[in-house]
Amino acid sequence: MKSMIQQFLRDEEGAAAIEYALLAGLIGVGIITASAALGTDISTIFTNIGNKLTGIAIPA
Repeated sequence: MKSMIQQFLRDEEGAAAIEYALLAGLIGVGIITASAALGTDISTIFTNIGNKLTGIAIPA
């Protein structure tokens, strides 16, 4: 019984999968945070461009 417990404690087979899952989760959170911050800035830029283009007459 003692050897089975020691073998279980030494087993690291599932550790890599957990580490990869945590890393993927952190990357996902980073992407969401960055896109939220950039999304507002990009929206403002396009709004400004649209406002400036409103006064320009298009030749017929």
